[in-house]
Amino acid sequence: MEIHLSKDARDWFHNEMEVEAGEAVRFFVRYGGDGLQPGFSLGVTKDSPYEAVVRLEEDEVLYFIEEADHWYFDEHDLHVTVDDTLGELSYSYESKEA
Repeated sequence: MEIHLSKDARDWFHNEMEVEAGEAVRFFVRYGGDGLQPGFSLGVTKDSPYEAVVRLEEDEVLYFIEEADHWYFDEHDLHVTVDDTLGELSYSYESKEA
């Protein structure tokens, strides 16, 4: 499983969350909403890794997913872009099985 960020998503993190070089961003599972698993969705926060199982470093920022949240992705890659209409992050998932 991998994390993929578009250029506009990286810009969003820098502009909207004020993420700077040397910081880390965690994608985490939260109860409620609409996502890959029924009744759950993704949240995002600045955090430090504890047991990160998926990592991506872009522009000196670490983006990661913790072991406790790995189940949610069910072997899918996470693709993060920005919804131009809403100006918010958009998540899509790509199965590793072909």
